[in-house]
Amino acid sequence: METIATLTRRLSHPGTIAWIGLRPARRAAMVATTEATLTPEGLAGDHARPGKRAVTLVQAEHLPVIAAFCAGDVVDAAQLRRNILVQGINLLALRHRHIRIGTAILEVTGPCAPCSRMEEALGPGGYSAVRGHGGVTASVVEPGRLSVGDPIEALAAP
Repeated sequence: METIATLTRRLSHPGTIAWIGLRPARRAAMVATTEATLTPEGLAGDHARPGKRAVTLVQAEHLPVIAAFCAGDVVDAAQLRRNILVQGINLLALRHRHIRIGTAILEVTGPCAPCSRMEEALGPGGYSAVRGHGGVTASVVEPGRLSVGDPIEALAAP
């Protein structure tokens, strides 16, 4: 019989980058791009917070769920103010793990809680709609380049 530790480290396949967004300044509009550079402090051109929250990621699969909780039709990745939209991989399963994303390596540090801006972006109840669906935060282990369409894969424990 396999242990829970073994089961929780197994993923069926890599994910992919679906969208990249930069926040040039606090409260500034998101700027979508097809490629970006990860520096030790975070994404170049983003007002990143160095350390455990240098980069934020969210799953494309959660956007329809958030929209349903907001009684809306569509939620756009830019509304959530996360840097990277991924698809095909469970971000919460990557917590405390290193991932290769493009040529960079990140460490997924924890869940990314919603901020009060979700009420502005999504309307009344927006904050609660994002709870549990806000993605994850990550620190930069190795800088590099990433592009929309690049794979995201979990690495073996360091």
